[in-house]
Amino acid sequence: MTAQVTFRQADERDLDTLVELHDGVAHRMVREGIDQWRPGSRGPEHFRARIAAGEVWLAEHGGRAVGAYELWWEDASVWGPQPPVAGYVHRLMSDREAAPAGTGRLLLAHAERRMAAQGRTVARLDCEARDPRLGAYYRAAGYTAVGAPLEKVAADGRRYAVVLMEKALV
Repeated sequence: MTAQVTFRQADERDLDTLVELHDGVAHRMVREGIDQWRPGSRGPEHFRARIAAGEVWLAEHGGRAVGAYELWWEDASVWGPQPPVAGYVHRLMSDREAAPAGTGRLLLAHAERRMAAQGRTVARLDCEARDPRLGAYYRAAGYTAVGAPLEKVAADGRRYAVVLMEKALV
């Protein structure tokens, strides 16, 4: 039996929660030797802007936020100009200590349903090229790599490669 996880769209009252979720994942990445997210790199202003520009969703379990993701309707800085056929998942995050098993997949499935409800036929995301576990996770969820790895520049100036991945929505 899967534990009950509910979703709601985040608003300005959730800024601290979103920062805490992000920093929790970032600290875990640092502990695991994954050079991707940095604690403190996404503050309230980032999430305030994302809430204003698109959709940010929270997953809750037992009255507590256990995960979140950002849903973007365009991502020209990474994918280039594209027709409006896709939605873009960013900052998929879950609290491994509080989230029921499978919460990450539930977050992805929720994002995919949101995209399909808006008439989008493709789900897209990018993931750190040097994190083979994350790439394998997304492949197991039905995503495939498209094109060559792309170099991105982080807010702190660090350069890193990402793999572009997409999934056809039925």
